[in-house]
Amino acid sequence: MTGPEAAALFYDEDRFVRRGVAPGWLKKTLFGKGGVQGLDGEAHRHRKQMFMSLMGPERVERLRAMTAERWQVYVQTWSGMDRVVLYDEVNELLTTAVCEWAGVPLAEPEVGRRTEELMAMFDRAAALSPAHLWSRLARRRAERWIGNLIEEVRAGRLKPPEESAAWVIAMHRDLKGDLLDRHTAAVELINVLRPTVAVSVFIVFAAMALHHYPRCREKLAAGEPGFSDLFAQEVRRFYPFFPAVMARVRQDFEWKGYRFPEGWLVALDLYGTNHDLQTWDAPDEFRPERFRHWDGNPFNFIPQGGGDHYVNHRCPGEWNAMELVKVAAGFLAKSVTYDVPEQDLSIDYARLPALPRSRFVICNVKESE
Repeated sequence: MTGPEAAALFYDEDRFVRRGVAPGWLKKTLFGKGGVQGLDGEAHRHRKQMFMSLMGPERVERLRAMTAERWQVYVQTWSGMDRVVLYDEVNELLTTAVCEWAGVPLAEPEVGRRTEELMAMFDRAAALSPAHLWSRLARRRAERWIGNLIEEVRAGRLKPPEESAAWVIAMHRDLKGDLLDRHTAAVELINVLRPTVAVSVFIVFAAMALHHYPRCREKLAAGEPGFSDLFAQEVRRFYPFFPAVMARVRQDFEWKGYRFPEGWLVALDLYGTNHDLQTWDAPDEFRPERFRHWDGNPFNFIPQGGGDHYVNHRCPGEWNAMELVKVAAGFLAKSVTYDVPEQDLSIDYARLPALPRSRFVICNVKESE
């Protein structure tokens, strides 16, 4: 299914359900078992409210500020490196930022290992290779790490801020009034950490856009009012991430001459909907200004899912993603200078998530004077 009308249908809970949709191999890597992605109805809305409580303006701003501080620190390290693979570096940068923001202690010696574990869950989840086995191992290790943390919080031996994800999820109660079991709580806290680190993909594409479209760099460097929002939206629309989301037909129905038999799996084409010719003028051109006139339709622009954040399966971290892309783009356009050496910047659409084959390499990094 592709296009805004199809997306609106796809998010109709009377037509489709999510329970039992994700294949076992994806649960063992990307999603984890028991997470919000597989819930429906009131159980989903109740669990989703827990996530939405973490996304107030003050919390989003706090993550933005923490991440901006780390960009300042990391560029000092990059200035002493001959070659910087931006994708790898940003994964680590975001891991340190989101762990602090979420109330998850992360000692310096652990940073590399925890970054690899969080990254493996989305970067290698769909690989048909030994990398997939590493992704499964990484999830088991991460769930053990975060499960121990959940128990520490509940026992009072660890006291993160009460507004933090670690506290909110550890203390969350289901519809029956029970605390989430250790495993489910760990899965849901990872569902905060992992997607935030995965914004590294959008950030690499933002760097690509600055390289390919110098006028965007000029507008960001000049501080043109509102342009950073337009730029971040267009990065998320224009470039690929995960291509589709899945649901299962609740009961038989017909739509526009197509039969949807009960139990059938249906895929919603995210990338195709974001490039729909009937919605977007010249969709294969990078034009941030198009968002000055976007109507805000929750079904024609769906880089991280569609519909209502509180009701549907739309990513609650969308505001975080926007701010992290804006921070990165502003920093790369205004705060540092660097060279982009010869490399293979063609996008590998066969991998999930899609990335430039070189992972975007920069060199001669210096702070702007």
